[in-house]
Amino acid sequence: MNIDRTEFMAWMERIMTRFDILGEKLSRKQNDLNSIDGEQLLDNQDVLQLLKISARSLQRYRSDKRLPYYTISGKLYYKLSDVHQLIRDSFRRIE
Repeated sequence: MNIDRTEFMAWMERIMTRFDILGEKLSRKQNDLNSIDGEQLLDNQDVLQLLKISARSLQRYRSDKRLPYYTISGKLYYKLSDVHQLIRDSFRRIE
């Protein structure tokens, strides 16, 4: 069975279109998994990189109840708005 180049390219184009559609669906699904009530959730690593702090500092923020957190399946998550609020509160204390 031989197929000509044009037919082959048409098939490949359809396959690549389907891959693009699947990629978009996976991206949307991943965003849904990392959000609660429409708000983005961050894990420890995300918060450490965002705030440029150590793991010990993050633990202190949790212990001092300065940063609310949520445990889902044994993993810690933080709402992005709570992290932003921590940043705003930190600016107020310095002034």
